Amino acid sequence: MLIRLLRTYLRPYKKPITLLVLLQFLQTCATLYLPTLNADIIDSGVVQGDTGYILSFGAVMIGISLVQVVCNVGAVYYGAKTASAIGRDLRADIFDQVQSFSAREVGQFGAPSLITRTTNDVQQIQMLALMTFTLMVSAPIMCVGGIVLALGLDVPLSGVLVAVVPVMGICLTLIVRALRPLFRSMQVKLDTVNRVLREQITGNRVIRAFVRDEYEQQRFRKANADLTDTALASGNLLALMFPMVMTVVNLSSIAVVWFGAHRIDGGEMQIGDLTAFLAYLMQIVMSVMMATFMFMMVPRAEVCAERIEEVLGTSSSVVPPKAPVLELRRHGHLELRGAGFRYPGAEEPVLKSIDLVARPGETTAVIGSTGSGKSTLLGLVPRLFDATDGEVLVDGVDVATIDPVLLAKTVSMVPQRPYLFAGTVATNLRYGNPDATDEELWHALEVAQAKDFVERLEGGLDAPIAQGGTNVSGGQRQRLAIARTLVQRPEIYLFDDSFSALDYATDAALRAALAQETAEATVVIVAQRVSTIRDADRIVVLDEGRVVGTGRHQELMADNETYREIVLSQLTEAEAA
Repeated sequence: MLIRLLRTYLRPYKKPITLLVLLQFLQTCATLYLPTLNADIIDSGVVQGDTGYILSFGAVMIGISLVQVVCNVGAVYYGAKTASAIGRDLRADIFDQVQSFSAREVGQFGAPSLITRTTNDVQQIQMLALMTFTLMVSAPIMCVGGIVLALGLDVPLSGVLVAVVPVMGICLTLIVRALRPLFRSMQVKLDTVNRVLREQITGNRVIRAFVRDEYEQQRFRKANADLTDTALASGNLLALMFPMVMTVVNLSSIAVVWFGAHRIDGGEMQIGDLTAFLAYLMQIVMSVMMATFMFMMVPRAEVCAERIEEVLGTSSSVVPPKAPVLELRRHGHLELRGAGFRYPGAEEPVLKSIDLVARPGETTAVIGSTGSGKSTLLGLVPRLFDATDGEVLVDGVDVATIDPVLLAKTVSMVPQRPYLFAGTVATNLRYGNPDATDEELWHALEVAQAKDFVERLEGGLDAPIAQGGTNVSGGQRQRLAIARTLVQRPEIYLFDDSFSALDYATDAALRAALAQETAEATVVIVAQRVSTIRDADRIVVLDEGRVVGTGRHQELMADNETYREIVLSQLTEAEAA
């Protein structure tokens, strides 16, 4: 999985990678040549007392060292640049994929996990790529080159290498195999910490209202402790690597000096050759240590690559049409014919055989008990998820065949929990219509009964809005969301319990103003509050995902027991009449 992912994202950067490998090759060759020059200086210069030889070959060593430094700097530069580009491309692709997801896929992964995959998981892949470019490219060259040059110096003494390299390889393999499941568990537990932290930050007011501070602290402490324990377990295994490598290095160095001394004493080897052999041994071991450092990162990067591939390989259940309809009659006629929706694996569908017609110039209301499928019904129209049965038609055209941009301009929805983005009042209102003038914004605010409180804000339209709109009240947030929809001026307005945070007076004033503003549009309102929808042209009653009644308020009060129960749970018999 990791190799396939890297191969895909490295493909556009063949030229810088080729240059990087060339620079690493030159740098490694220079590094390997230095011990040989040093041996010549010792044997032919120091031992013979030839100062001129020492100075001339010393100058050559300085020149080669400069080449080594320049090549190394260039390799690190191109490596860092390419690794950063891979991280950028991965984040962009994950973001684009998540943006294409319907509400179903987002719920399947969860927001905390998607955030971790886009940030931490990509960072692990990026770090692995950087280490590969800066360390792993030169490691095999140095290892093979060091072995060849060591054999050239003294074949019998090279027998030490035959014992050292396999032992280190076996030990490293065992540790890496044990690390992989720990790293997978660590990424999952990092998701859990993110989820708990996100819940506690978002639900801070609820926590304080119910005095659950200590419980939430314990919950976070447990999630944090689980992550810490797993990180410690992997850290303990990683901690074994370097002592193990250094033990092998020191024992092998002792063996080389021991056997080398006997060979020098027997006249079979020179002092300079032994010094060079020790240098090559250290280079071989250093290359293995660099590979060890890479092996520390590979298991975690493999897990991260699998998690990233899960996101990139998940197709949205809301598929853009291959031959989209680019033009509608723009009358705003909405119809659901036998529409149904079932979550994957669910025993029962959320919606069953829904027939509904909403016409321009009329207000259609949908009411029902909690869990009856009201919000799901509205979500089918803008394609937050697609109907699993039947059809959803706008101006006689199935929404699944309409161009997404055209559908977004035709249908606008104010969700049950409106979301405001960090910025200003103006930037939020212009979200659906970037070209709207200030006059249009103020008009939309006036209709949404938000003009007064926006005028009181310091800066008016330029007043800052915090992420999620947390610096304004719930009612103000709902009114700003309604104003944002009005600025877009769609043909079909969908209000999903969008007046629940308003007091009765503001609710009445807003509905009166909306009636004039949307007189020629199609309006569909989902509401729990009977007073909000009792004057609607058509009221659709849902119960357990089915339409159990359609009509005006008085008709349903007389003929529909479900509607009557809902109304009388909020109003007296006299008020209902």
